[in-house]
Amino acid sequence: MHILLTGATGLMGSAFARVAKRRGHRVTGVVHRTQPPADSPLDQVVNGDLTDDTWVLETVLDLFPEAIVNAAAVSEPARCESEPETAQAMNVALPTQLAQLAHHLSARFIHLSTDMVFDGERGDYSPVDAPSPASLYGWQKLESEKAVVQRAPDFATVLRLPLLNGNSPGGRRSLHEKLFAAWSRGETVRLYEDEIRQPCLADNAAEVIMELCERNDFIGLRHWAGAEALSRWEIGRRILEHFNLPDHLIKPASRRDSEAGRRRPARLTFDVTSLRSKLKARAQPFEDQLEPLIIPPDTRAWYHAL
Repeated sequence: MHILLTGATGLMGSAFARVAKRRGHRVTGVVHRTQPPADSPLDQVVNGDLTDDTWVLETVLDLFPEAIVNAAAVSEPARCESEPETAQAMNVALPTQLAQLAHHLSARFIHLSTDMVFDGERGDYSPVDAPSPASLYGWQKLESEKAVVQRAPDFATVLRLPLLNGNSPGGRRSLHEKLFAAWSRGETVRLYEDEIRQPCLADNAAEVIMELCERNDFIGLRHWAGAEALSRWEIGRRILEHFNLPDHLIKPASRRDSEAGRRRPARLTFDVTSLRSKLKARAQPFEDQLEPLIIPPDTRAWYHAL
């Protein structure tokens, strides 16, 4: 299968490319500012601007993929607020256009979305629960979901994913990498005890995405996540234990203690029943997600100096 992959150098995109290569598929990755490493599993790389709809149209029609995986997004909520037009182009206009093209080509389309389409008031959300975003990022992803399902109803799957764990190509994208970066700057990180997430290893999510590409019986909205719901504080504590780091690097905090904290969703957890019983991939406990993690290259000198 020839797969066109956007966001190919990100945490999720790079994990998917590895899985697809292992399964014998041919992957063309779209890149812009960040180039893939020398050992990239991508079979072909095309350089271009995904906010240029003419370039996207010509490129997709020229490549004529059998499947499209959209892992590109402006995923930092703060950047969505500061650069709303760029975020709208990447988070809404791009997937809308890709869905239209997938419909035209009769190509499988997997669009990656987020748990942040929910407000976190209840948790354990299923795909049929009504979304209620608490951020511009969440609203943009919700808008993209509706557009994708509408424009490629016979070919598109929208896969909502949670907080992602893993080793990104640049060593700066995932949750443990961001913690290491803060620690190496001498910061003690405050982590909320009352913010619950359901982290998932990017490699595990990639296995799910690959199965969805290879099958056409999971159309529409779907959820995937890890096997455990954990507080931000517990996530940080277990990362410290895994890397034998001292406890003082993190401090417990409460969302109620600040206005910014109160705006954060309290419980973003998923019901993954609709996929878990039907796929080969299995939801992983957090301990299994920690096992493949490495110390980010930029922080290794700090780590070994402890």
